[in-house]
Amino acid sequence: MTSAHSKLYSDDVSLVVVVVDTNPFFWAGASLPFAEFFSHLIHFVNSLLLLNHLNHVVVIAAGVSSCAYVFDSSNVGASGTADVAATLDKASRKVEEFIKQDARETASNGTVAAGGAASLFSGALSIALCYIQRIFRSGTRHPQPRILCLQGSPDGPEQYVAVMNSIFSAQRSMVPIDSCIVGTQDSAFLQQASHITGGVYMKPQELNGLFQYLAAVFASDLHSRTFLRLPKTLGVDFRASCFCHKKTIDMGYVCSVCLSIFCKYHKKCSTCGSEFSRVMPDLNSMPDQRQ
Repeated sequence: MTSAHSKLYSDDVSLVVVVVDTNPFFWAGASLPFAEFFSHLIHFVNSLLLLNHLNHVVVIAAGVSSCAYVFDSSNVGASGTADVAATLDKASRKVEEFIKQDARETASNGTVAAGGAASLFSGALSIALCYIQRIFRSGTRHPQPRILCLQGSPDGPEQYVAVMNSIFSAQRSMVPIDSCIVGTQDSAFLQQASHITGGVYMKPQELNGLFQYLAAVFASDLHSRTFLRLPKTLGVDFRASCFCHKKTIDMGYVCSVCLSIFCKYHKKCSTCGSEFSRVMPDLNSMPDQRQ
């Protein structure tokens, strides 16, 4: 990836890539209907575009089985203005089409259980980073990039490796990952993402005022953030997911060669093939020594 240090940034111009959770399993039981949530998001997008006519906003939908672009402000008229009604109508149609297509793909896969379906945030983060890298390579002067994740569904432990790779790629490219949780559960993945990349993690207490939260916390550019007191995460869940069963664990075995994590002892690493002659004790039979 292109190093961010070699680029000349515009202090008050932002490139915001918004990743939106469109998981139907979550929104079917959410306290805030998806239509109202998306309306809050569209008004937030328009507020970003009104703050500076050079601001660039991209919205990526993350479904259960796929992810896709649903809005790109670079496709708005040459005048740079964004009409709220026209933007909402066009983006809403794209989101509806995406949700239907994602539902068909999910049904054809037949591997997702309705009770624990996670959105494909690993793919959405990869797309967001690729888009930002394309902007990096487009010229010597570009806006300050950042990613905003709006997540409601629970984390998918099977996506742990891919998500962490995206987080470290964002850190290397100096791209903060902001997180706004609209579900009932905190996200360990996004807590780590915001902590590692220097972004903001927030879980609004009242979703009916979601636009106010977004505008007050996530609308400010990176230069202005140095003068603001933004919310700070009280604690970060640094637990990892094992590579064998894709489960979140507190204690496990780590391969000394490739650093793969396993919940049970293996004589041979399934990732790099390294063999271990020393027999390790079963962690499940050991007393809990955590403080």
